[in-house]
Amino acid sequence: MSNGNFTIRPATERDVPVILAFIRQLAEYEKLSHEAVMTEEILRQSLFGSRRAAEVLLGYSSDQPLAFAVFFHNFSTFLGRSGLYLEDLFVIPEMRGKGFGKAMLVELARIARERNCGRFEWSVLDWNKPAIDFYKALGAVPMDEWTIFRVTGEALKRLAGE
Repeated sequence: MSNGNFTIRPATERDVPVILAFIRQLAEYEKLSHEAVMTEEILRQSLFGSRRAAEVLLGYSSDQPLAFAVFFHNFSTFLGRSGLYLEDLFVIPEMRGKGFGKAMLVELARIARERNCGRFEWSVLDWNKPAIDFYKALGAVPMDEWTIFRVTGEALKRLAGE
């Protein structure tokens, strides 16, 4: 997709260093750098290996990477169809407010429709008011009645009986 000087394209394996840089910037913005333990090799295997876990879109202006989105398919048993789940969307801070984030979401919505997805959804940190306001302005609805649960690290090992 191309919109004026802004181009969105699927990432390729050669983009792994750019993806890694975006993830590190996002982790810093979200105050979660201590959780960002991925490496180029982990990303290469997860995104471009034999069992791909997710897809990535990159947004460029004048050959400069400005934005990225990581997404994958989930499944709604109630709808009986897959959905598109946006794991991460990030626009470099100095380029926010110029329509690049919206362009990325529009492209993701187009992909969801093209793939016959029943939903397009994502999570946002509850303190990120600018993002929440932005998403609401686009027509997104917060799912306040749902709570996300997560099991990681030692708790995951215990639950798995290890």
